[in-house]
Amino acid sequence: MRFIPDDLTEDKLAKIQLEGLKQTVDHAYTNCPAYRQKFDNAGIKPEDIRSLDDLLHLPLTDKEDLQQEYPFPLRAEPFEKIVRIHASSGTTGKRKVLCYTQRDIDVWADMFARCYELAGLTRADRVQIAVGYGLWTAGVGFQAGCERFGAMAVPVGPANAEMHCEMMVDMESTVFCSTASMALLMAEEIHKRNLLSKIKVKKIILGAERHSDAMRARIKELMDVEHIFDIYGLTELYGPGTGLDCIYHNGIHYWSDLFIFEVLDPETLQPVPDGKEGELVVTTLKKEGSPLIRYRTHDVTRLMNRACRCGVVFPRHDRILGRTDDMFTYRAVNIYPSQIDHVLSGVDGTGSEYQIHLKQRESGRDMMLIKVERAMGAEPSGDSDLSARVATEIRRRVLVRSEVEIVDHGNMPRTERKSVRVFDHRNG
Repeated sequence: MRFIPDDLTEDKLAKIQLEGLKQTVDHAYTNCPAYRQKFDNAGIKPEDIRSLDDLLHLPLTDKEDLQQEYPFPLRAEPFEKIVRIHASSGTTGKRKVLCYTQRDIDVWADMFARCYELAGLTRADRVQIAVGYGLWTAGVGFQAGCERFGAMAVPVGPANAEMHCEMMVDMESTVFCSTASMALLMAEEIHKRNLLSKIKVKKIILGAERHSDAMRARIKELMDVEHIFDIYGLTELYGPGTGLDCIYHNGIHYWSDLFIFEVLDPETLQPVPDGKEGELVVTTLKKEGSPLIRYRTHDVTRLMNRACRCGVVFPRHDRILGRTDDMFTYRAVNIYPSQIDHVLSGVDGTGSEYQIHLKQRESGRDMMLIKVERAMGAEPSGDSDLSARVATEIRRRVLVRSEVEIVDHGNMPRTERKSVRVFDHRNG
């Protein structure tokens, strides 16, 4: 059974998007008081949506909309039709709760099955899942998509490395799904335990956190896998599975029959030119329980409109480059952590792990200390030269001065969760 349609054209996709947009706006306006008020305030009625260009007239939705009317914000179906909820952490202490109908669950499983198909899996694959279950969408999303696709799910969850190594060997898992931090932890454990000859993992699917090219290369080297795929998704958008990069790893194909993706300037909230970086804004086209209309993800990426050589008609966006709310200001320069890891990935002798520490001198002037792991096997005698090269490249590429400290390989914490990169110790 195929899950990725092979008869779609750009014209067909545009018609599907327009019909989905009309239905979603009408559904939200009719069934969700919060949306009705937003649209009324903007002077918009569902019948005003006649073309995809009319999307720009619709008001934006943000995380604050999901924190109002807690615990069921933006609910657009009666409770009798809600079969599940999922939630993600909120900035005010209350979680963002999303409602799911049975149709929502089915659509999510189907679109996740597309991701497995795009990654080249078969029903003979055994998929070891190392992400969280429960309120978090990741684990159940990976599992439901795997079962819908027809491969064997090995739902270990965020267990310790000991259990994952045991299951990987005994279950003969061929695919490993986790955060990048967990994949690095497992890769290093497999190397330390000399298990490479005993495992059969050939593909890794990474989600939940962005990762550097250096980390990706390190994981691939230590686990000797054919492909490492990047999956995208948010709890607000069903969960993971909104898209995946193909075997050419040049952008993430997203399911544009289920979503409309826009990229806006985060300051002006106006569309940016094709290919330019900005904030990803998403509209769902089939979501019933908690539809989202022009939702600000705060993820930074760009749309890639050129056809992909894999032949899949679905469009692409770039890997997530950072988050607008992860950006920090240092000496009047706005910096994303991704800019630092991009620089580090190009400096020979550095490992994949790093931390950014922002401090304030007694004079009141800010300073930035970047701690970087030495590459595995590299000699400490070269630390001084490596530190200088990293500082020079950051000065050249990011346009700020920094202090660089080289630490032993393995010095940085390895975690099953997302890695923390920025530590701001400045007053205020």
